[in-house]
Parts: sequence; structure tokens; C-alpha cells
Amino acid sequence: MSEVTAIDTAALKKKIKREATKLGINLIGFANVERWEEYKLTEPEFYPHTIWPWAKTVIVMGVQIYPSMLETTPSVVYSELYNTTNRMLDETAYRIANFLNTLGYRAHFFPRDCYGDISVLVKKPEAAFSHVIAGYYAGIGTIGMNHTLLSKEYGPRMRIVSVITDAVVTPDKVIEKSICIKCKQCVINCPVQAFTPRDDRVAADMDKHKCALYHQQLKGEFRYPCGKCTAVCPIGEDKKKYGRRSVSEEGIEHVRNFGSKNAVEGL
Repeated sequence: MSEVTAIDTAALKKKIKREATKLGINLIGFANVERWEEYKLTEPEFYPHTIWPWAKTVIVMGVQIYPSMLETTPSVVYSELYNTTNRMLDETAYRIANFLNTLGYRAHFFPRDCYGDISVLVKKPEAAFSHVIAGYYAGIGTIGMNHTLLSKEYGPRMRIVSVITDAVVTPDKVIEKSICIKCKQCVINCPVQAFTPRDDRVAADMDKHKCALYHQQLKGEFRYPCGKCTAVCPIGEDKKKYGRRSVSEEGIEHVRNFGSKNAVEGL
């Protein structure tokens, strides 16, 4: 890489980060597409440059999930938080892709979930592209036992989205040492016992079908999704701010008693 090119890629990175911050993004990381081939955490058909051959960089952006709302799960309060962050992420990613377009680059966003309905995941519990793996390659965090991306700032309590572009941007360093402390709180507290611990980067096997079935039930009760494995995780500076438990047991039950089918029917 020439000196001029290096300066240009660093300057472009600063511009993107500045735009993302103005739009409310809490975390942002950059990965070159070669990392998918280097780390091989997924099959080649899921590589960004297999799908879009012109792809050079994946930009991953995250926003926090407030512990005090998440801890009420399953509830309509957490459901609304989840939906709001999803809308915010997709709109922000669209705007960042559009910003890159105006600079002359090809870019688009991959939606934060990208499935039509939870019933689809029951039959085929995977998406065409993994934001979690992209976030790991982009240096935002590492992958925890619960298969979510863990950051030092928010643990797993964040939602993420990706922008794929042909712009060459200086990549961030991958965090090689796992942030997950393998306390197994996610394993123990999972309502359907979907996790079986094992020892590697993705530190547990996950029964995605069992998880999807439970989420289908919660959606029918208008209090989707679950999020219990992210609520109990002790990792993250946000836990220091809010406390290990920021809602009383009585408060949790109070919130759950309103706004959902479960609460109305007293199931």
C-alpha cells in the first residue's frame, strides 16, 4: 500500500466514523474481506466477497440495549426496545451506504436480522450473512457462549448491522483473547436449555431450532424476543453503570403483567 493510499484509507475511515457517530451509533468496526478466508468461521458461501465479488470492506455498527428494559424479558417493553433498535440500525446503515455512494463507492447494507418471519427460522435457523462473525472480524468484540458478539462496553447487550462496500478502509485489529469468561450464566438461564458448552471461539453448541420454536411462542404472545442469555451476562461496562440487576423482581413481574397476550390472558 502506497503512503498516499494509506493516508486516504485512514481519512475515509475517520469520515465514516464521524457520520456514524452523528447518527447515534455506539460502536463501529472495520474488517477487510480477507479475514473470512483467514479465520474460516463460516462456509465460503457466506463470505461477503463470494456473494458480492466487488466487496472489499465490511463496516459493522452497533447500538446498545438498555439493561433496565432487557431485564424485563419476556415483555412488550423489551420487544419495543428490540424493534426500535432494529429500525434505527437499518436506517443508519442505509444512510452510511448512501454516504459512501456519494463519495463514488459501491455500498449497501445487509439488514440486521434478514428473515421474513420467525416461522422461517423454525424451518431454517440461519441467515445469508452473519453480523456476529463480521463484528468479530471488525474488532468490536469476541463471540460468547450464547453465540452473540460480546463487547467490553456492552457485553452482548447491543444490536449490530453491517455495510458492505468496495471502499478500501484501514481494518481494525481482531480481539484475539476471548472476552467471554465462561461463567455459563447464559447456559444455566436459557428457558429452553439451548446451549451445550464446548471449548473453542464459539464456546457452546446451540440448538437453534429449539431457540426458534420458543421465539415463535413468544411472538404469538406479543412479547418477542427472549434475550434472557444477554440479560444475565455479566460482561460489559454497562453492568457497572446499571448494576448487576437494575430491576427489582417485583418490578419485572409488574412490567410483564401488562401489554402482552400472556398478561391479558393470565397464562
